[in-house]
Formats: sequence, structure tokens, C-alpha cells
Amino acid sequence: MNDVASSARSLMVESRLESWLTGLPVDSRRPAPPVRTELDATPLRAWIGPLALMVSTPFLSILFWMACAFHEGSVLRMLQAGPADWVARLPAPSLTAVGIVAGWTAFQLVLLELLPGADFEGPVTPAGVQPHYRLNGIAAWVISHGVVVGGWWFGLLDVAALYRHYGEVLVTLTIAAFAFCGFLYWKGRSYPTSPDAVYTGNFIFDFFQGIELHPRLFGVNLKQLINCRVSMMGWSVTFVAFAIAQYELSGFASISMLAANAVLVTYLLKFFWWESGYFQSMDIMHDRFGYYICWGVLVWVPAVYCLVALWLVEHPIQWHSATALTMVLFGVASIWINYQADAQRQRVRATNGRTTVWGKPPTLIRARYKPADGVERESLLLVSGWWGVARHFHYVPELMLAAAWTVPAGFTHFLPWFYWMFLFVLLMDRARRDEQRCAAKYGAYWDQYVAKVPWRVIPLVY
Repeated sequence: MNDVASSARSLMVESRLESWLTGLPVDSRRPAPPVRTELDATPLRAWIGPLALMVSTPFLSILFWMACAFHEGSVLRMLQAGPADWVARLPAPSLTAVGIVAGWTAFQLVLLELLPGADFEGPVTPAGVQPHYRLNGIAAWVISHGVVVGGWWFGLLDVAALYRHYGEVLVTLTIAAFAFCGFLYWKGRSYPTSPDAVYTGNFIFDFFQGIELHPRLFGVNLKQLINCRVSMMGWSVTFVAFAIAQYELSGFASISMLAANAVLVTYLLKFFWWESGYFQSMDIMHDRFGYYICWGVLVWVPAVYCLVALWLVEHPIQWHSATALTMVLFGVASIWINYQADAQRQRVRATNGRTTVWGKPPTLIRARYKPADGVERESLLLVSGWWGVARHFHYVPELMLAAAWTVPAGFTHFLPWFYWMFLFVLLMDRARRDEQRCAAKYGAYWDQYVAKVPWRVIPLVY
């Protein structure tokens, strides 16, 4: 009897562990192990590129910070200082940095799980799974920014500590995110959340690309928690924290810093107001959760996306108020165009085409396709509105927007503009990858769309 009871307890413990790791109820049916697929890619895509990125990006993340912290934001001066100087100035993880990272992550987890919000069902995956999300981003945005600004205003939070310890935070994030990606690889191979998990057997590619499409842990959707709340919310709060740091160091917040903050924070407020739209983006729908996405949002976002504000902290530029207002309005216009493009497509699909685009009935291609589950489905390809201008025109206002919050840093240094150049390359590559995916998914229907809308991103150019 004791052996039977012990065996039953062991099975219960194992079942609960499996439930925590998959994010599924204890009594639910477990997904099959990940499917091995053939890797149809050149060596550059299969392992050379991923390995080069995994080796270089952690060092670049720290070197960018070093250029701002010790070399007046000059990449040339940093390179002239040489590796010996880099090693001597390399920050180490600290308890303060661990506290900032862990505290922020826990705070966002609590807001995501406890704040009320509508349930949202994302697009069906190739394996026929429909992921679920909680839409409480606006409430989380208000509370997050309110706690940070209010805590600083009333002397309860040392918000500028983020700037003083930013190098330590980046090193801590680099190590922790790399370890977490290792955990995600193991989890995907051993305890996948859904039947969408696949691997190729090429460890470098699988670690970089990821195994799972929508992993859950303890019932928490990891893409929503890490991509949206820890990273995107952190991006907005970091800009605010750097403005506060500039105020404490200089006795004022410069007009250029305020302009950059106004555009960026407004953009991210719109992001959380339209969070459901992000769940229908390429990052969420098609990119697996490995180094490329997970490490990227946890480390590359604070290291690169925040470079403008990081540089401005100790380089205040006092713009004329009219110049600042013009740039803010340009940024807001870019946000509006970007939103309108996304809204047109989603409204058309939500109404099955029974709506208007620019005051007229939409021009559509009804594309039929079969995902891996064998069930034929239909997708509406919008050929009018912004989607009749270019097949990925929504990337144009994203580049305009990034320029709007980068121009406040001026044109004297390369470093603040690195994010814009990186974004340009990223979006052009993403457009190319999306074209390949759509051509394979829709076949002749996609050929019809390309014939009607010949420009990929930039009309008359590309």
C-alpha cells in the first residue's frame, strides 16, 4: 500500500510539474513532443548568421553603453580606447541591478495577472491552436508610469538609479536572458505548451529561432509578459527615467529630451491601447520564442532602443519650442498613419469585408489556404487603402516615427541614430521574410496581390 501511495504521489508531483511547465491544466491532454522538420536554409541562415549575432550582440549591447558613459557618446573614441579599456570598464552584475530587473518583472507579472481585462483570442496557429491573451495594457501602462513618476515626485523611488546602474542592468539582463533562452530550449524540447513546437536538430538555429510559438509557464503567456509588459512597457518607463535623470543632473529637462519622450511615450501608449493588434503581428504569430525574440526584447531593446534618451541625459539640447512641437506633431502623424494601416486591415477581416476603406468598399482578394491541421481557411488580402500603396507600407510610418524621436539628439553623433538604421534593416528583412511566408501560404492568390500592388515597402523605390 505504501508503494502504491508513493507511486501515486510521484505521479501527482510529476503531473503538477508538467502542468507548471506547459501552462496547461493538470488534467488536460499533453501535446506531443516537438516535431522535427528539415531545415531548408543556406548556411548563412542556418548557423553562420545566428552564431554571429549571438556572439556579437551581447558585446555590442555593453559597448554602446560604454560609449555613452565614458566616451561622450563617440563610437570612434571608444574604438580608439581599445579592448583593454573595455575590459577595465566592463560593469559586473550587482544586487541593485538584480533588484531592478527582478522587481520590474514581478511588478509587470502582477499587473498582467491581477488587473481586470477582456479575454482576446489570437489568430489560429498552423497547428490549429488559438492562443489567449488578457487585454489590460492601458491600465497597466497608467499604473506603471504613475508609480514611477509619482514615486519619484514624492521621494519614494530613486528613479534616476536606473541611469546610474544602467551598465550593471545591461550585463545582468544579458546573462539572465541567455540563461532563460536555454531554459526555453529545454522546455520546448521536453514540455511544449502546444503542438506548434518544432525543431530542426541544428542546435544553433533552434536555440536562436526558438522551439515554441506560444510558450506558457505557470499558465502565463510568456510572449505577452516578456515582449509587451517587461520590454515594451520598460522601454517607455526607461525614457521617462532618463528624463528624470537629466533633470537631477542638470537641474532641468531639455526641450529635446521632452520632445523625444512625448513621441516615444505616446507611441507606446498607442501600442497598449492597440495591444490586440500586436498579437496579430509577425513577432507574435510567426516568430518562435528563442534568442532572436526573447533575448532581443530583454536586452537589445534597453541597450539599443533607448540609446537616444541615454545619450541625451548628459547632452541636453535646448530646442526652440516651435521646433519641438513640429517634431512631436510629425511623430503623432506617423503614429496615426501606422494605426490607420493596421486598423484598415483588421477592420476588413473582422467584418468579412463589409466596411469601407477611405470611404469606399474595400478591394479584396479572398485567399484560400490549408494550415497543418488540414482544415481549409480563408484570409482576406486587402488591396486598397494603405495596403494598396505598398504591400508592407505600415513599415514606412514606423521609420518616420523612429526618426521623430531620434532627431532631438541632433546629427553630431552616430550612436543615437544606430537604432533607426538597425530598424531599417530589420524591417526590410522582415518584409522579405513575410513575403516568402505569404507566397508559400497563399500561392496563386499572393501572385495576384503582387500584380495589383507591385511595391514591397516604399512606393516607387522598393
